Amino acid sequence: MESIALTFSSRDNNDDGDLIALAQAADGLGYHSFWTGESWGRDAFTVLTMLACHTERIGLGTGIVTVYSRTPGLIAQSIASLDCISQGRAILGLGSSGRIVIEDWHGVKFDHPVARTREYMDIVRLALSGGRVNYEGRFYDLKRFRMGVAPVQENIPIYIASLGRRNLELTGQLADGWLPIWTHREKLPEIRQPLADAAAAAGRSIDDITTAPQILCCASDDGAALAAATAQARAHMAFYIGGMGQYYYDLFCRYGYRAAGDAIRAAWAEGDRGKAAAAITDDMIDNITVIGSPADCRQKMARFRANGVDMPIVAFPHGTNRATMLGTLEALAPTAG
Repeated sequence: MESIALTFSSRDNNDDGDLIALAQAADGLGYHSFWTGESWGRDAFTVLTMLACHTERIGLGTGIVTVYSRTPGLIAQSIASLDCISQGRAILGLGSSGRIVIEDWHGVKFDHPVARTREYMDIVRLALSGGRVNYEGRFYDLKRFRMGVAPVQENIPIYIASLGRRNLELTGQLADGWLPIWTHREKLPEIRQPLADAAAAAGRSIDDITTAPQILCCASDDGAALAAATAQARAHMAFYIGGMGQYYYDLFCRYGYRAAGDAIRAAWAEGDRGKAAAAITDDMIDNITVIGSPADCRQKMARFRANGVDMPIVAFPHGTNRATMLGTLEALAPTAG
């Protein structure tokens, strides 16, 4: 059976009824997992604990929590607790986030993200193994303690959100899964090549690492709903390119969208958000999102899979109503194969 997941933003003041309804629908439709991240809204573990209490089979993933906001010991405690409450359904998604969020929201220095993530993963896995945690690293020095709770799963999967070369190499060496964002379906094989090379050098295969990009989706026959979804996708993409620092701008330049990226950043600097969104091209929407009729969306998702996606993670444009979200889940539900 094809594997597919969904994610729902924790940044907005979302209605708990929507969260529960989506999770339960996805659970019934055979979705692999429900992911939620955190930026400056609700924290991921509280939301996922609520959903664990209202679902039966679906996996529950942090997509993502940042390595700067908590100690690795606390992350190990939290993901083990979620695994116990959900009876073995927890997945840990980690990432460094970006300088703006880490320094301006969390108030800590954004430095050495790849090296810090490596130590973080080492310590979390050591703690989850049940052994005494003695670890002397560059950033963390732990002694004597053994975690007092045992997770249900023998090995809780750890996914990493990465796109830069060094972070991709780390993902290839150590992670169970890869969580990219703003994935260009035709460029995916090229973008993940450093991950594949690092996996091979570490004696692993790219098949050992689940490629699970978050993709903005809207499957509907309602023209107004599709127009609204496309407009929100343009605004969201422009926010990342224009307002989230250098990293995502560089990514879109690697995709061949430098001219659009320059126009977006110039408009953003002027404070003209509408102009920035308008600079997102139809080609960007077509290759990076899955928006259209149910049949069109299934075809687009198949093209993502053909280029190396193992488990697409369905995300919804801001403001999508519950009925459209549920219709999208039904249209993209996994099928036997």
